[in-house]
Amino acid sequence: MIEVLTSAQLNTIQDAGRTHALTLGVSIGGAMDGLALAAGNILVGNARNAAGIEVVFYPFRIRFEADTICAVTGADCSAMLDGRAIPPWWAVRVRAGQVLALSAPRSGCRAYVSVAGGLDVPDVLGARATDMKGGFGGLGGHGLQRGNRIAVCPAARAGCALPDDGIGVNPECALLPREGNVTVRFLPAAEYEEFLPRSRERFMTENWTLSSSANRMGYRLEGAELGMRRPLSLFSHGIVPGTIQVPPSGQPIVQMLDANTCGGYPKIGTVIEADLHLLAQLPIQGHVRFEEVRRDTAIAALRRQHAMLDRLEQEVAAFYA
Repeated sequence: MIEVLTSAQLNTIQDAGRTHALTLGVSIGGAMDGLALAAGNILVGNARNAAGIEVVFYPFRIRFEADTICAVTGADCSAMLDGRAIPPWWAVRVRAGQVLALSAPRSGCRAYVSVAGGLDVPDVLGARATDMKGGFGGLGGHGLQRGNRIAVCPAARAGCALPDDGIGVNPECALLPREGNVTVRFLPAAEYEEFLPRSRERFMTENWTLSSSANRMGYRLEGAELGMRRPLSLFSHGIVPGTIQVPPSGQPIVQMLDANTCGGYPKIGTVIEADLHLLAQLPIQGHVRFEEVRRDTAIAALRRQHAMLDRLEQEVAAFYA
């Protein structure tokens, strides 16, 4: 078991989400930085989609009630285990009674805590992820609170060869926004040509600021007003995480993991899947720029990301033989 000592409502249990449930009108959900959670799970010997904790409010503290292995990935949040520093993107042995503490991040904004075996909460619609909008998944659809106790599944691997100082990832995995700035790639969407040429140019050449109203449903951006050639009235239609909608205000909204499954605003683009994890780590008031790419580039980027996790899995496998 794990006991939550210090937390806030928006810290939640997440896994890889419910991609198959879109046809039911259910958000994909899951970890906003799926790469970080997958890497953390690999480091502790879990399947990549095992449930862990997504931390967005700090300080965050938990106590382990049994010996185990845990990893902290994602944001660089000065992780400490009983006062001993844990490097970013690192897995270590934990003794019963020890306390893990995460402080405000130096870079990034979302940290992930993975535990050997994964967190044992009910499977709802094929996933353990918390859907706070729907009120299900995780711990009854709610964020973590002080005093919550979370069960842990039996570890599938022993980790007998894990070094005393732990193991970490190759630096190529640990990508975070630098100094609150990030560039993400996008594909033009259905209404791209309906935007004025000057608006399309501004979309790609100007910095956009992440609004304080950003959340797991969508990232509202502030910057130049994006105008259209003519007013468009669209029926609601399917959208996915990464879809960049432009409401009448002219300020774009990037749909994130808890986004609705349909919407009617015109779409200027879609952030490629391989870059969503970078956008998810952008802090409030951080800046983002958009770079247009082709479909084959988007596919190649996702394949490289999967290959990177494959290599990490191969490197770590020896420690859990």
